[in-house]
Amino acid sequence: MATVIPTRWAQRERGPVKAATGQKKAASERPAQKRVGASAEPAAAAVETAEQSGVRSVQRALDILTLLTEDRPTVSIREIVEATGLAKTTVIRLVSTLEQSGLLWATSGGYMAGPGLWRWAHLAQSSWELPPETQRLMRELASKHRETVNVYVARDIFRVCIAQQESPQPLRHVVHVGDELPLWAGASAKVLLRDASEAMLARIARSSPYGAGHVKRLREWIDEAATQGYAVSHGERDEGLSAVAAPILGRSGTVVAALGLSGPTLRFTESRITEFAADLKRVARHISDRGFDHPLGTSH
Repeated sequence: MATVIPTRWAQRERGPVKAATGQKKAASERPAQKRVGASAEPAAAAVETAEQSGVRSVQRALDILTLLTEDRPTVSIREIVEATGLAKTTVIRLVSTLEQSGLLWATSGGYMAGPGLWRWAHLAQSSWELPPETQRLMRELASKHRETVNVYVARDIFRVCIAQQESPQPLRHVVHVGDELPLWAGASAKVLLRDASEAMLARIARSSPYGAGHVKRLREWIDEAATQGYAVSHGERDEGLSAVAAPILGRSGTVVAALGLSGPTLRFTESRITEFAADLKRVARHISDRGFDHPLGTSH
């Protein structure tokens, strides 16, 4: 089966000490005040250093967990050292902590995802799972048009796939639920960025292969998608991959998600794109009218 798969202290001048008794007393107190400040400075620096070290440890632990994938369900200490560049002693310490927390599980072949992740996985699934009616509509779209159906939401400069119904065809486009894709290209991105700020568009443009100047093209794409009610892309991110997407709106009328169809460009002819767009807009409007809610869009 073939598939198309496409991170102070300021010193103050001291004036001359005069002969008056009260002034001498005040002057004698100054060194004590300075000593207090001097001791506070390294203390504050120590707290800041400890916080930075804690953040680094958390990031390193997450980096280790992200090495586990469907293609690589277990990972060894050596593989972690090679992938992260960390010292072996540091890796062993982090892995031991993750194992004690139930996030990793030691096997004869290496470390696999631990049972402690089940609780988080269940919580994520229950929080992000779309209503049965929306899932049914996605299945119907995939069955009718025989292309993969996805729902994406924006997270910072990325779009995250939160639901997917695969195409029944051998040659198809597939991503995984939870995958992050860039927002600098793609039909879903053009739809999701409709309400984005200028500062956000600038950040997204800088993250693209085209640099800051890409922001002009982004605005053109966004305006075109807003005018026609859907967006189209052909090979913008992956050669040979096309997509059509329509916006799902929140209660305030802002875009909270994108409903899209994607597949090989050779099957996305002009006539089929017209059909895709009509059905996507109809279904997206129905989902919007019924109320679309997810963890990143509860404020809309």
